[in-house]
Amino acid sequence: MDSLPPDPSPYPLSVGAGSPPLRGTSPAGGEENAREVNLPNWLTLSRLVAIPVLMVLILTDFRYHDQIAAGVFVAASLTDTLDGNLARARGQVTELGKFLDPLADKLFILSVLIVLVQVRALAAWVVVVIFGRELLITVLRSLSASQGHVIAATPWGKTKTVSQVVAVLLLILQQPYPEVRLSATIVVGFAVAFTVASGVDYLWRFRHVLLRPAPEPRIITVAPGSEAPTASSPVDPRVRDLNERLAAVGLKLAVAESCTGGLLAAAITDQPGSSAYFMGGIVAYSDDVKQVLLGVPAEVIRRHGAVSAEVAAAMAEGVRRSLGADIGVAVTGIAGPEADGTDKPVGLTHIWVDGPQGGEGRQFEFAGDRWTNRRAAVAEALQLLLARLRERT
Repeated sequence: MDSLPPDPSPYPLSVGAGSPPLRGTSPAGGEENAREVNLPNWLTLSRLVAIPVLMVLILTDFRYHDQIAAGVFVAASLTDTLDGNLARARGQVTELGKFLDPLADKLFILSVLIVLVQVRALAAWVVVVIFGRELLITVLRSLSASQGHVIAATPWGKTKTVSQVVAVLLLILQQPYPEVRLSATIVVGFAVAFTVASGVDYLWRFRHVLLRPAPEPRIITVAPGSEAPTASSPVDPRVRDLNERLAAVGLKLAVAESCTGGLLAAAITDQPGSSAYFMGGIVAYSDDVKQVLLGVPAEVIRRHGAVSAEVAAAMAEGVRRSLGADIGVAVTGIAGPEADGTDKPVGLTHIWVDGPQGGEGRQFEFAGDRWTNRRAAVAEALQLLLARLRERT
């Protein structure tokens, strides 16, 4: 039901150096597979096909029609988990699947609920609450995407989905088995409570989406030939601020870097005492390292390129998981002086922060030379990280 936006789930393009396609893949073959309707897509489509079947089974009256409807409902519900897992395991994440999956989820559950209202097995206000919550999250995610953010699914949302499925199953079975009627009522109440709670949780976690204007991608002009920091350079004030805030809240930090090549980790560790909260960093300059050490899916790199919001999100999540940190920060970009055979502009940089309250990213186009673009990326990564910490404290 609560599908993640472009899968930091569900790449062969390196930052700073061109690289050949990954072993066992080819650009032409990948595009051909992306156009095919694969097994995960068919599983998703099966949920849409199940809608009229379930409607007929619930509305008609013949022996065992409710039991058959319950069986069809359970089988169709299981495809909701199976299609996504298969797509990621087999490298078959497609744009069609990303479009169909949330559509099938919402149409499937809401259609069955409406039919249950028609047969007087469910109060209409319950459907209004559930539909209202789904509409709210859809609008919130659309607004968030327009601001360059991704709203991830939360445990509340997943619990809500499971409770709704169990409630619908019991509502279908209460007609032939009156003894489950009380259980059905209790589970419906539980499902409604979690539906409302998950909606409120989303609003609270991502209130910044509603309370601040959408950021514009910026082109930062830096004079070529700017001096690199020397051993006598003072600690960046943002790093001092970061030190105070992380020490105050007791959170651990890890970084994943590509185009900056360790500059972000170096800036953070300029601060004495940073070992109290900085777990470490991974310089994932090649696509293979992104996959092996950070767990970035090869399909995500192939489809979106190494310099993309999707890869940055997967890098941040991966380093956070790999190094056991509370917050993961990732930087990937094209520092220059050339674009290395891609159609993306020099200076394009994606920065992502992943933490307990979900992920958030920014896109930039820096206009300096190679060194100044990398230094600007470090500055913006620190700025985004501080903004997230200020929201928390």
